[in-house]
Amino acid sequence: MQTNPSSVNKNEQSLNVLDLLMYLTSKWKWFLFSVLICGGIAWYQYASSPKVYFGKTTVIIKDPSNKTSTAGLDRYDNFINKVNVANEILQFRSKKLMREVVQRVHADISYQKKSGLHYDELYTQSPVNVSFPDALPEQYLGFTVTIQDSTTVLLSDFIREEEKSEYQVRLNDTLSLRSGNLVITPTNFFSKAWTNVPIKVRKQPLDGVAARYQGNLGIRQEEDESSILTLSLKDNSPKRAEDILNTLINVYNEEAIKDKNQVAINTANFINDRLIIISQELGDVESDLESFKRDNQVVDIASSASMYMSESQKYNADALELETQLRLARYIKEYLTDPKKETDLIPANTGISDMNIETQITAYNATKLKRDRLISDSSDKNPVVEELNNTLHAMKQSIIRAVDNMIVSINVKRNDAQSREQRAQSRVAAIPTKERQMLSIERQQKIKEALYLFLLNRREENALSQAMADNNARVIDSAESTSFPISPNRNRILLLGVLIGIALPGAAFLLILFMDTRVHSRKDLEKAVSVPYLGEIPLDKSIQKHHDKNAPTVREQGDDIVSEAFRILRTNMAFLSRKDNPVQVITFTSFNVGAGKTFIARNLSMSLAYTKKRVIMIDLDIRKGTLSRHYGHHHVGITNYLSDSTIRVDDIIQRREDFDLIASGTVAPNPAELLMDERLDELIRELRTRYDYIIADNVPVGIIADATIANRIADLTIFVVRAGKLDRRQLPDIEQLYQEKKLKNMALVLNGADPERHGYGYGYGYGYGYGYGYKYGYKNHSK
Repeated sequence: MQTNPSSVNKNEQSLNVLDLLMYLTSKWKWFLFSVLICGGIAWYQYASSPKVYFGKTTVIIKDPSNKTSTAGLDRYDNFINKVNVANEILQFRSKKLMREVVQRVHADISYQKKSGLHYDELYTQSPVNVSFPDALPEQYLGFTVTIQDSTTVLLSDFIREEEKSEYQVRLNDTLSLRSGNLVITPTNFFSKAWTNVPIKVRKQPLDGVAARYQGNLGIRQEEDESSILTLSLKDNSPKRAEDILNTLINVYNEEAIKDKNQVAINTANFINDRLIIISQELGDVESDLESFKRDNQVVDIASSASMYMSESQKYNADALELETQLRLARYIKEYLTDPKKETDLIPANTGISDMNIETQITAYNATKLKRDRLISDSSDKNPVVEELNNTLHAMKQSIIRAVDNMIVSINVKRNDAQSREQRAQSRVAAIPTKERQMLSIERQQKIKEALYLFLLNRREENALSQAMADNNARVIDSAESTSFPISPNRNRILLLGVLIGIALPGAAFLLILFMDTRVHSRKDLEKAVSVPYLGEIPLDKSIQKHHDKNAPTVREQGDDIVSEAFRILRTNMAFLSRKDNPVQVITFTSFNVGAGKTFIARNLSMSLAYTKKRVIMIDLDIRKGTLSRHYGHHHVGITNYLSDSTIRVDDIIQRREDFDLIASGTVAPNPAELLMDERLDELIRELRTRYDYIIADNVPVGIIADATIANRIADLTIFVVRAGKLDRRQLPDIEQLYQEKKLKNMALVLNGADPERHGYGYGYGYGYGYGYGYKYGYKNHSK
């Protein structure tokens, strides 16, 4: 019976998985039930889930690197149309963009028709169109529309509480409800086929719908360095998925152009505002220059300076000439008024500019010469001479008055020339100051003029850039959707349901198995104790249903698993029998009540009796008498024999066809003391001479002292472990009993082992050659 530990470990390790599979296979009814339930739930989930379609489109994000432009205008085009693909992807995903798309395609209003267990989205194929003129974007409304005839529809199943549960409404009429007004109009799909067909209408919050489509929108950049994007969308309507994708691209391009034009518009507004200001300032500067030139009588500083210098020189020359004339006039006057020269001729041709005076002087000199000639020929008293003297005197006075007049005139002219000269010189002196003032005004004029021209130029450039603003995205592949739904996937859902149906009980049973601390199989015992293992008694559920659980189930020619198990137990007992100490007295004990000691003792006795052995059973459980009750209670038994010396052995033996029996007898107040009596030893010695096997059904060990006291009579102590009853934490106590030899020749028997739990064939075949029993016992019994 010895085996190689290493080979045992290898076998155990290699067969653990098989045991586990066989254990789970034994629960096939639960697995089948779970698969049916989970599969049914999965099918219902598939049948009730709305269909989801997949739409996609491909666009290229345009920038200066992938679109043509005029070479001379590149700098403006690059500045306005420069884009970043990552930023554009984020813009495609923006809530603002999706909100605008939902508004345009009216995706916040859904029309659904029930088809089986699920609802199909009608979208543009709805026979009626419902508009909500007064509804707020965040408002949620819903009801069912049923077409009654060609002019009326029935509204029912309102989500919000209304005054009435149903409304009869004519098409194209406005219906006033608590939640707002609504108008129902027919579409091109309106026909008699839709009569009495309920259509579920839902007006959902705009932000919620936009957020849902944001989550369903997928954007993939085809290559890291490329600007080609694939936009995809999942929706309950394939047509709506296409419309949303197309509208998204259109809105995106509109926003891109709007953004670009907004920069240009803002720039144009700024330039126009500045042009107005600069134009006004330039006009003010030019007005100042005009006023300055007008006030200073200056057109050109250089020419004015030259003119003023010429005037100064001219007036200076005039003043000098007049000064000369004045001096000549004064000289003539002095000459005329000099008494010494009263009779002298007046100098003529002196350079006096007044020809009248020169003529008078000439006439005076001629008259003077004529008088002088007359005087030489006559005397002073000559009347002619006197007349000439008077004439000369008058002429001289006239010349003097003329010279005085000329002096006055020359003084006036000289003073005027001098004043003019001074004014010209003052003007020449004021030229630098005026030139500086004029240069300051002209500088302001040039600055304002240059700025004005610059702004005019930028306005034209900005207008040109605005005209060149282009779409950011160009569609490569137009939006298209699948004609078949991508969700729900029937095979996947059903497979998942089946897998869950398998996994749930599997996990539950494995959890129960791993959390279970009870002893269930031979392996549990062999791993923890070194007590010899005689065998295990499997639990035959079919027999237990129709027989008493303690009734004998072993049959002489039986091929069931229980009969074969007791044959193996009977055979293995022989290995513990030695010539010097044969196994004749066998006692049964356990740790707990209900381990099946009585059942095993009775069936072992029956099995031994089938081999033509003389067998007697003794009920040593004198406190309860469990064995005795199964065969009819007898007042005379072991307690009577131990307490009354007059009772003989034959008085307490009950004769039977298969094996004999000694009952427990009358319940005694001192069972422990009775079992310590020597009469028990005498009884066993007597029975050894009469019987081949003496089977004693004892009480559990450790609870009371009876089992230990009566164990002195035993040749073999079979410790019964009930599968599923004994905690594995008690196995060290069994090992301690064996090591301390408190029970004589102790061996283990596992009772109630479930052949379906760990594999009956393996449990019996290993080490004991149970192949025969499996082939002709368990297999045939299973039939």
